[in-house]
Amino acid sequence: GCGGEGGSPAAGRSPGGEERRDPPPASVSNGGDAESGRELVELKVIWNKNKYDVKFCLDSTGAELKQKIHSLTGLPPAMQKVMFKGLLPEEKTLREIRVTNGAKIMVVGSTINDVLAVNTPKEAAQQEVKAEENKKEPLCRQKQHRKVLDKGKPDDVMPSVKGVQERLPTVPLSGMYNKSGGKVRLTFKLEQDQLWIGTKERTEKLPMGSIKNVVSEPIEGHEDYHMMAFQLGPTEASYYWVYWVPTQYVDAIKDTVLGKWQYF
Repeated sequence: GCGGEGGSPAAGRSPGGEERRDPPPASVSNGGDAESGRELVELKVIWNKNKYDVKFCLDSTGAELKQKIHSLTGLPPAMQKVMFKGLLPEEKTLREIRVTNGAKIMVVGSTINDVLAVNTPKEAAQQEVKAEENKKEPLCRQKQHRKVLDKGKPDDVMPSVKGVQERLPTVPLSGMYNKSGGKVRLTFKLEQDQLWIGTKERTEKLPMGSIKNVVSEPIEGHEDYHMMAFQLGPTEASYYWVYWVPTQYVDAIKDTVLGKWQYF
């Protein structure tokens, strides 16, 4: 493919400088590449508050665009979530998804070093929380949780699968209780990097990055379900509790919220 150009003032020339001449202005303005006959489109790639002006082949695929973004940002393709009217399909060409001149391409993701820098303290914090929990009585025996758990399993709870770890389903997780005993559902809006916590009264839309930690514990006597808390502020007082989470989704929820991407 033509691989695209851009990212530096000298982008009009091939790396060696001898094979291509700068095309006349007319051919740039209509999006064409006079030499190769391939049609280029001008894109604005936005990542981490940085903006890159890129010319790229309309007939290149989303996967090839990810490689180009890697060369500009150092962000490996596997760590990129690329957005153009939703998640960019890797197998389709830019022409097929109707990318036009001047289109904004949003990129979400962190470099390996950023992830390590963020995850290490979080993981250490999680281990400390676990050590603390081991010293205390099980959460499900504590009074505040008992009053919800004693209501029993909700009639419309989602089925659980023991001994299996599954990816998040494409539908919201529903049929669970919150700490006031009201029904709650969790919707993972990956393209917006948000967790939506919905009750009958309202839906809270939380950026994943604002959630400091996620803790969970199997429910005694019903080990195929967990009680889970999302830490929305600096202290334990800010935990938002959800009860009767099917066990097969617990790890996927933690990975998604705490920054390890789940792919679909």
